[in-house]
Amino acid sequence: MGSGANARFEAIREVNRRTPRKFDPPRDEQGKPLRVSEFYGVNTFDLHKMKEQLPKEVYTKLVQTIDMGKKLDREIANTVAHAIKEWALTRSVTHFCHWFQPQTGATAEKHDAFLSFDDHNRPIEAFSGSQLIQSEPDASSFPSGGMRTTFEARGYTAWDPSSPVFIMEHTNGRTLCIPSVFISYHGDALDEKTALLRSIDVLSHKACELLGLIGDTGVKRVVPTLGVEQEYFLIDRSFFNLRPDLVMTVRTLIGGQPPKGQQLEDHYFGSIPARAQAFMAEMEYELYKTGVPVKTRHNEVAPSQFESAPIFEEANIATDHNQLLMEVLRKVALRHNFSVLLHEKPFEGINGSGKHNNWSMSITGSGPDLDGDNLLDPGKTPHQNLRFLLVLAGVMKGVHTHAGLLRASIASAGNDHRLGANEAPPAIISIFLGDMLNRILDEIEKGTTQEQNPEAAVLKLGVSKLPEVMKDNADRNRTSPFAFTGNKFEFRAVGSSASTAFPVTILNAAAADGFTEIIESLKARLTASNTIESAVLEVVKEAILGTHPIRFEGNNYSEDWVKEAERRGIPNLRKTPEALAELIKPESKAMLAKMMIFTEAELASRYHVRTERYVKNLLIEIDTLCSMVETQILPAAYAYHGMLASAVLNCKSLGTTAPQADVLSRLGGLISSLQTKRVVLEASLHKIEALSSEEEKAVLLAHEVTSAMSDVRQVCDELESIVADDYWPLPKYREMLFLS
Repeated sequence: MGSGANARFEAIREVNRRTPRKFDPPRDEQGKPLRVSEFYGVNTFDLHKMKEQLPKEVYTKLVQTIDMGKKLDREIANTVAHAIKEWALTRSVTHFCHWFQPQTGATAEKHDAFLSFDDHNRPIEAFSGSQLIQSEPDASSFPSGGMRTTFEARGYTAWDPSSPVFIMEHTNGRTLCIPSVFISYHGDALDEKTALLRSIDVLSHKACELLGLIGDTGVKRVVPTLGVEQEYFLIDRSFFNLRPDLVMTVRTLIGGQPPKGQQLEDHYFGSIPARAQAFMAEMEYELYKTGVPVKTRHNEVAPSQFESAPIFEEANIATDHNQLLMEVLRKVALRHNFSVLLHEKPFEGINGSGKHNNWSMSITGSGPDLDGDNLLDPGKTPHQNLRFLLVLAGVMKGVHTHAGLLRASIASAGNDHRLGANEAPPAIISIFLGDMLNRILDEIEKGTTQEQNPEAAVLKLGVSKLPEVMKDNADRNRTSPFAFTGNKFEFRAVGSSASTAFPVTILNAAAADGFTEIIESLKARLTASNTIESAVLEVVKEAILGTHPIRFEGNNYSEDWVKEAERRGIPNLRKTPEALAELIKPESKAMLAKMMIFTEAELASRYHVRTERYVKNLLIEIDTLCSMVETQILPAAYAYHGMLASAVLNCKSLGTTAPQADVLSRLGGLISSLQTKRVVLEASLHKIEALSSEEEKAVLLAHEVTSAMSDVRQVCDELESIVADDYWPLPKYREMLFLS
């Protein structure tokens, strides 16, 4: 038995000895466990704490800042900072940081101590308004896509008051985290959040203007809301550490299929394994303390795959909370001897993981008659339903016009493995509306009506001439990348490891652009129509006619849809390089610049950063795969081949038939084939090294090198099925995927 196999078997024994980690929930003074509601948000300086600890006039100004999405008034900054510091000190916090989201997909932070010295050189804890509002971390090592040179190191973080500060606990202390944007010395957005905030403002402005045209003049602000379903895998840490591919790339580059995967369909919503449930309980506890409203947990379709989903929040806060969720997942997993895999396709042959973004728009800060109205929720009055149809028309126009840009927003090397794989939507962006809503739109288009069953549970959609539609009567289309699900759209194509910021930024921008078209069309018709209602219906009808190509109710996985989409002129951008090219098209630049969401330089930087990351990710995968073949797969195959050859020779010397001969011959053929395919893969690497531009490298990787990687994998997986178990060095799927 080789040393690699020894390590693998020891890992199996170690995993079999594991028991669920006990977690003691917080208790009151009498030792009784606290309810979630009693400790929820204890590590968050939320509005309730602000109201308790700030002077009334300061609190009022701060709430206005938050409600209207404005920057913090510097006149109240010191008072707010003092209150935050005093609260943090009561929680034993020693350091603070501006917590921001650079273009790495992760978060970043630089910790500073509250420690300072007074005029008499005595130690004190200090935290000023200027420290709250702004910090100056080194920006030289963060990706910028060419917006700054290496020697231009200065960058600035600035607090986003709409996202409350929170405390992160770690083994030996606590840190106050200030959610922030990150910009360069010249004011360029270096992060994911700045553009998101801009897109929220633009969407709000356009939505308010649109609503004003139909008589909703009291609307002050419209905010996109978001509920993010996060899928992930849990793998025991001992197995993870023995897989160089998981350690380096977070996906298995080699791995034969187990006899049982997900084909029995017995995992989805099944009983949660004991160790996983213990992990979830502690993970949720940590999130509750920081004010993340996680609501749902369950097994997903694949073995060892799970999902966590929150209650809806404003998109900006939901984005911060999803980043926080991913951080907490990783940290708590270590305590339970797990590794969390957020890669979109960590295991071949079973479902990958997505991050479904449930998106809508809500009126806020506009008084009791309007506050909380969901613009994608059909209402109880003709006016509310006309408003719903008008907003829906704007969203459809935006998605129709910017389908390629939306595809670019979710493009990554990991997501390429998942999209269109009968587990996730295809690379073709389309809209699913459901039978009844489609019937309504068809009736509007035709100018006719049809009465529905009056006994059904219905709510009126529009004026009396519009048909009635049952509430929540449409089935969900899980093959659609952008599906209407009753009072929201589910953007299902986002990958599990991605930040929601960029996809939601582009979605907000597309909707705002669609509203812009609707506004211009409605203004023209209002001058010629007798009533607002007739003008709205004319505009909606025009939008229905113009967005036919993007609406699809069938099976998005089918080859027929691929052909139909091509006939309709809808882009099918199968690979990341061609999808990312949508970012730098003139029409994309023009729209996003007009909306003041991205400057041309900022948009170009997103293209270059994402292209470079795609190339680097794949190069790391190739290097890792070649190394595993050289140092693990071939040595194991050689050792087993040598043992078989010795047995065959021994049989021949005894004049008996060697039963191992057939296996030996097949094994020798596979070894030879693997050596050949490895040479082909290495030759393709040399081609890449000869190319000068990242764009050329990305295209070659996407269309040639990944195919060579698959060829190498296929032979390795065949070898796994032949080489004796006690020679194979890597933990197998059957060992990693089935938690007890």
